[in-house]
Amino acid sequence: MSSTTSPFSKQQLLPQEETLELLRKKDELFIGIPNETSYQEKRICLTPDAVGALISHGHRIIIETNAGKSAGFTDIEYSEAGAEITNDVKKVFSCPIILKVEPPSLDEIELINPQTLLISALQLKTQSKKYFERLASKRITALAFEFIKDEDGTFPAVRALSEIAGTASVLIASELLANTNNGNGLLLGNISGVPPTEVVIIGAGTVGEFAARSAIGLGANVKIFDNSLTKLRCIQANLGRTVYTSTLQPKNLLKALKRCDIAIGAIRGKNRSPIIVSEEMVEQMKPGSVILDVSIDMGGCFETSEVTTHHEHTFVKHNVIHYCVPNIPSRYSKTASNAISNIFTPYLLKIAEDGGIENAIRFDKGLKNGLYFYHGVLTSKSVSDWYGLPYNDANLLIF
Repeated sequence: MSSTTSPFSKQQLLPQEETLELLRKKDELFIGIPNETSYQEKRICLTPDAVGALISHGHRIIIETNAGKSAGFTDIEYSEAGAEITNDVKKVFSCPIILKVEPPSLDEIELINPQTLLISALQLKTQSKKYFERLASKRITALAFEFIKDEDGTFPAVRALSEIAGTASVLIASELLANTNNGNGLLLGNISGVPPTEVVIIGAGTVGEFAARSAIGLGANVKIFDNSLTKLRCIQANLGRTVYTSTLQPKNLLKALKRCDIAIGAIRGKNRSPIIVSEEMVEQMKPGSVILDVSIDMGGCFETSEVTTHHEHTFVKHNVIHYCVPNIPSRYSKTASNAISNIFTPYLLKIAEDGGIENAIRFDKGLKNGLYFYHGVLTSKSVSDWYGLPYNDANLLIF
């Protein structure tokens, strides 16, 4: 009987040593926080408490003078927390890590050093092709915080800011109903013997949920509309009480709009918010009622909506007051800054603990989801599709 020849030598068949990958040692972060120059932007990425926590872990932070002023944080508070305060913009932008709320302008990108890590919002639909070409030329690694996912698959930054926008929408609407703001003089509260104020909310997402919470807390009657039965079930469960819910049937929606005092638009689409309420429907609303279109940053879901500002925030059309200001959370800049800071701080500490952004992205899929540039290479398919730019899958670049 002939013996078969093994393709392996005796030495190769013996147990071999396994080489384990070693993590890099903890990285020290050097972070620059410039002033926000975008119109109406008053928020800042890190609060003084967050700065103190990062510096206590051995990191260094440079903040431009008055960067936190609009959010209610002084230079002295940041200085006492251990940050370096400077009025030299170039010095801030020369840091290896740049933290911003709004994406940097083209002029600000010119101040950023090559191979810098940029963490900010992306605001995809407000950008230009030139913006991404400038980032690529600087070989920048960029993370969009609104696309970073949590362990449960949610977007923590989007949710936090949506919670603020939803709560704020009811508070703003209640102000607009007051006689001092030329409203119809209704109080958004459940006063004995007085019929409660009627609130219609279009959209059962996070904004809609927190708008409903605030309106119910103030004693209003709330009606929620959405075409997703799953979302309507979730909002009922999350509110812990039975409220009127309906799919977006024109007959039911028109009936509710005719009776309501406040209508809040909180529905989003892929590229643009769908127009749910036509101009004819707005014409049939009560004189002096209020429309607050939170979806205006994606075009708005009321046909009569037009973009307004924090300074000139309303206009009247068909005897209905319209409030259509984008970026509502910036109106409550201190709360919004605290919310953003709560999201940024753990991620920054994690990046340092993992030994740098490369390792952090490799081990955290949620963080990788926010990556749209890696050393000047576009890694976001959404950006590629929107602007017709070539891209590479991040998984092929990061091993």
